[in-house]
Amino acid sequence: MTIEGTKTAAGLRIAADDPCSPEVGALLARHLQLMRDTSPPESVHALDASALAVPGVWFFTAREAGAVLAMGAIKALSGNEGEIKSMHVVAEARGRGLARLMLDQLIAAAREQGWQRLSLETGVEDEFVPARALYARAGFVECGPFEGYWADPNSVFMTLKLR
Repeated sequence: MTIEGTKTAAGLRIAADDPCSPEVGALLARHLQLMRDTSPPESVHALDASALAVPGVWFFTAREAGAVLAMGAIKALSGNEGEIKSMHVVAEARGRGLARLMLDQLIAAAREQGWQRLSLETGVEDEFVPARALYARAGFVECGPFEGYWADPNSVFMTLKLR
């Protein structure tokens, strides 16, 4: 499994993808709407398709029978660090372990980049409890704000040491 490669499991394919593709648009729109519905505007840090389609961001989808079920991205920060951006699994496919598979892909891609640390920002609202639990099970621990963020009562910051 490489940053440009593919990981498959029981008909599911996780691979690098184009965030601007029409197939991804509906999932990304759902994700952005959920973020806007659950967090105050100043605390929404999700990226749109154009911001996910730039150098220094690696975007992946999980597809099954052609349908996009999940997405995730990592973004290079300064030094040997990166950030998880815009991870999302469609509600209809939750409970199948897709989030963990996507998270494993993102961590592997970050390691391939040679990063020493992978961090993330997520919300404090109840909607984000499963995400925070997933990240904690994967070894992420709470930390302070990192590059580009500030102390925000609506945000939880987490980090994972990769080396």
